Amino acid sequence: MPLSKVGNRVQKLREAQLLSKAELARRAGVSSLTIDRVEAGKDCRLDTKRKIILALGFSLAERGRVFGRGRTGRD
Repeated sequence: MPLSKVGNRVQKLREAQLLSKAELARRAGVSSLTIDRVEAGKDCRLDTKRKIILALGFSLAERGRVFGRGRTGRD
């Protein structure tokens, strides 16, 4: 799956919860620029993914619903 599809899932989930990029960034403890980059499909650190997953109200076990399966099948 192309990375841009992964980023779009974050955006769709954020919009479904009626969250602005700034609000998601505040909840996740990251910058709005980071949310922009993730939604654009750019790669990010595992810790950043963890923060976004939790900020969207998902458990870490549900990470695939937010970011899909990683190339190694582990993230």
